[in-house]
Amino acid sequence: MADHPLMPIATAVWLIDNTALTFDQIADFCGLHILQVKGIADGDVGAGVRGIDPITTHQLTRDEIEKGQSDEKHRLVLSQPKTMVVDRTKKGPRYTPVSKRQNRPDAIAWMVRNHPEVPDSQIGKLLGTTKTTIQSIRDRSHWNAANLQPQDPVGLGLCTQIDLDTVVRKAAAKKAKLEGIKPAEGPALAPHS
Repeated sequence: MADHPLMPIATAVWLIDNTALTFDQIADFCGLHILQVKGIADGDVGAGVRGIDPITTHQLTRDEIEKGQSDEKHRLVLSQPKTMVVDRTKKGPRYTPVSKRQNRPDAIAWMVRNHPEVPDSQIGKLLGTTKTTIQSIRDRSHWNAANLQPQDPVGLGLCTQIDLDTVVRKAAAKKAKLEGIKPAEGPALAPHS
C-alpha cells in the first residue's frame, strides 16, 4: 500500500482550506515538500487544482484530522482500505488476433522442436491452441505440415518472453526432478565448529 494519498496536491489543497493542520503535517501526510504546501496556501502552486476530500475517499478519518489539529507533533496516518483487491493471474487460453492465428502452427512447431520437455498442455495454454493441433504438428499429420516453418512465438507476438521462459523453466525443473538430477548449487561455506 502507498504511504501517501492518491492525489497528494489535491488532498493538500483540501486540507489547507478545510482544516487547522500545520503545513508540516500536511506536507508529511501528502509526501510533499513544506515549501510546496506553503506555495499551495499562497496560491502559487496548484492554483487550478480542485481539492479532494480525503475523508470521502477513505484515505483519512475525521478522528485522525482532529488528533492532528489538537497536537502539532501528531503525524497523520493513511487509512487502511476496507477491501483488498487481489491480482489474479490469467487462466485459460488467450485471445489471439485473427491476423496472428495463421502463425500459430509455426510457433507450435518451434516449441515442439526446441523445447520437447514442455508438455502439450503448457504449450496449449501458452499459445492458445488445442492438444489435438499440437499432436498433429508433432507427428506431421497437420493439414499444412509441408509448409510449416518453425518460428519463435515471442517474435510472432503470440506470447511474451517472460511467459515463455517461465514455461520452459518449470518444464526443465520437472524433468530434472523426474530424472533425479539435483539442481546445480553454488559454493557453500564450511560449517563453523
